[in-house]
Amino acid sequence: MTEAQNQMQTVPGTGTMTEALAELGQHIAARLGDGVVLGQEIALEELTLRAPAARIVQLVEFLKSDPTCAFSSLVDITAADWPGRPERFEVIYHFLSMYRNHRIRVKVDVAEGAMLPSITGVHPSADWFEREVFDMFGVVFSGHPDLRRLLTDYGFRGHPLRKDFPTTGYVEVRYDEVQKRVVYEPVSLVQEYRLFDFMSPWEGAEYILPGDEKDSAKKSPA
Repeated sequence: MTEAQNQMQTVPGTGTMTEALAELGQHIAARLGDGVVLGQEIALEELTLRAPAARIVQLVEFLKSDPTCAFSSLVDITAADWPGRPERFEVIYHFLSMYRNHRIRVKVDVAEGAMLPSITGVHPSADWFEREVFDMFGVVFSGHPDLRRLLTDYGFRGHPLRKDFPTTGYVEVRYDEVQKRVVYEPVSLVQEYRLFDFMSPWEGAEYILPGDEKDSAKKSPA
């Protein structure tokens, strides 16, 4: 039994489904070895594999072509940002086997500035998914046929789903009636129109809120 098979972790679920996924995980680990499958886990009736970035294409090809796996459909590619980790980004792939009625999740850790091989050669539908991850997180996919931003505008600065991206953004966009075009300007927040009250309304405020004077008038004796 390989090290990857020994690293199997499970969360209680349907017994039959969990056993089938455990057998599937052992099959994948036995065929590919520790260099491709770093670890695996079963949670909520889904199998999760961890793979190194350099071997992601090999793993995805096997998951698609192997008759026991038959994960022919790429459902989604997304990512998570962990700024405190040396390998900051966790890129997550979701696959579906319509033949086996199984789902599988593959996670790959990627350092900031490092490149992750594109899987568009195996799943052409990964094209826009990888562009979205690049746009939102800044993860670069090597070998992608057209790695451009997908959700943000031309010339957009930064990557919105990184945890160090400011919630207000860097620029604001508006249509200028004088110039008859869309203009980009630094974000300006008009503070005099912003009033923050952090007191809980159930604790009771020490000042009179607008409208309270009507209630006081009703309670006052005639």
